[in-house]
Amino acid sequence: MSRFLVTTLVSVLTAALGTGVPAYADYSQHPEATRFVTDMVEQHDFDAGQMRAWMAEAERQDSILEAIARPAERTRTWAEYRPIFLQPLRVTRGVEFWQAHREAFERAQATYGVPPEVILAIIGVETNYGRTTGNHRVLDALTTLAFDYPPRSPFFRRELEQYFILMREQKQNPLAFKGSYAGAMGFGQFMPSSYRNYAVDFDGDGLVDIWNNPVDAIGSVANYFAEHGWRRDGLVAVRARAGASLQRGAKEDWNRIKPPERTVKDWHKRGLVPIFPLPESTPANALALEGDFGEEFWLAFHNFYVITRYNRSHLYALAVQQLSIAIKTAMETTS
Repeated sequence: MSRFLVTTLVSVLTAALGTGVPAYADYSQHPEATRFVTDMVEQHDFDAGQMRAWMAEAERQDSILEAIARPAERTRTWAEYRPIFLQPLRVTRGVEFWQAHREAFERAQATYGVPPEVILAIIGVETNYGRTTGNHRVLDALTTLAFDYPPRSPFFRRELEQYFILMREQKQNPLAFKGSYAGAMGFGQFMPSSYRNYAVDFDGDGLVDIWNNPVDAIGSVANYFAEHGWRRDGLVAVRARAGASLQRGAKEDWNRIKPPERTVKDWHKRGLVPIFPLPESTPANALALEGDFGEEFWLAFHNFYVITRYNRSHLYALAVQQLSIAIKTAMETTS
């Protein structure tokens, strides 16, 4: 199918998702936005006039609806996805970012148990170390998805609610901030609820700022992982060999985004063996991915699952792990 036809189909499907209510240029008259304003006034004591004024400033963005319909994690193979992030320049910039903030990374590891290279890989994958934090107004992104994207409108409505509360807490203007097409913000691309729940004032200046402060961003990413169960010194994923007698079983046995339940021993019985010895009782999920030279097999452990709590994609988590290894290797050669 041609790129033109794909683009056309995406646009048609996106438009179809929004049927049921007219398309508004802003959200001052949108029925769902009107109900949202009422809820914010009644539940959180916001000023009704101010809320209506902010809704009038918010603009529906069809480009956001198109982008969320085709995220890279769902449309690319591992062979296509990996080169986006596993680039020499991104590794070099990771080392530079580590050198510039060495004390913060060491303190984050001591405090939260998350190694520098993993924090670096998250910030590197998300924003190229703060270079690409997004060019959509957060208010536009969240209102568009909250009120004109039915498949996930409840989630984005909650995030819009959290965004306004966050702005009030931080004494900031909701119109002032930009982020991703999904409304994620700052070095680590935190959604508003994650910002409120997991961002920390890691430099002790009295302000929790992951938009502009890399030290707060480092501590916040580490805290996010710690709060989601990161295990100090735990494995993330290792390559595995599949024997001729591999028992594939059901499709849903593979590439699971759930805590591991089977063990290395269970997978060994099914013909999948890690490339180096591991305790047979170690819980692991199995990945089967389309790599550069055909199918690749991996065993993914608890900390891999923790990374998917940041982004629910096995491709994303594996890219973070691979970038973290590349950064650590480069760090060791420069120390």
